[in-house]
Amino acid sequence: MNSNSRYGDILSAASNVVRTLGAEKLTLDAVAKEAGVSKGGLLHHFPNKQALIHAMAKESSRQFVADLNAKVENSPSDGGRWTRAYLEATCEDAANEHSKELSTALIASLYSNPDILAKLRTSYSGWQKNIENDGIDPVAATIVRLAVDGLWLAEIFGLGNLEPELRNQVIDALKKMTET
Repeated sequence: MNSNSRYGDILSAASNVVRTLGAEKLTLDAVAKEAGVSKGGLLHHFPNKQALIHAMAKESSRQFVADLNAKVENSPSDGGRWTRAYLEATCEDAANEHSKELSTALIASLYSNPDILAKLRTSYSGWQKNIENDGIDPVAATIVRLAVDGLWLAEIFGLGNLEPELRNQVIDALKKMTET
C-alpha cells in the first residue's frame, strides 16, 4: 500500500473514531488501532494529534471546495448558479458516507483548535458574498444556504433524519428558490 493511501486510511480512521466515539476519544492510539497501523506508522504521517486534526479539517474542506467549484463551473450561468451549486454540493456531502466521515473533522477541529473555526468563518464569509450576489433575491439565496447547512448538520449528527422522499422534496423546493 502506498504512502498516500495509508495517509487517507489514517484520516478516514480518525474520522470514524470521532463519529463513533466522540471527539474526546480521538487519540493517536485509538486512530492507529482503527487504521490498523502501528503508532510509529501513524506518527510518520502525523507527528501529533493537532497535525492529524488539522489534516482532517483540511481534507474535508478541500474535497468540499473542489466539488463546489466543479458544480459552479458545470452549472448554467443564469441567476442562482452559485446558490444551486452550494445546495447540490452540500446535499451530496451530507449523503455521502465517506464525506460524512471526513466532515466529522470539523467537529474534532472545533473541539480542539479555534484557529480552524476562524478559517471556516472566512470561507463561509466568501460563500455568503457569492450567494448574495448570485443574481437572485439575496434573502431567498441566504434562506437556501441556511436550510441546506441545517440539513447537512442534521445528517452529520443523525438528528431527525428525513425519509428519502421527503428529503428529495425539501431539496427540490430549495432548488426552486434558486431559479430566476
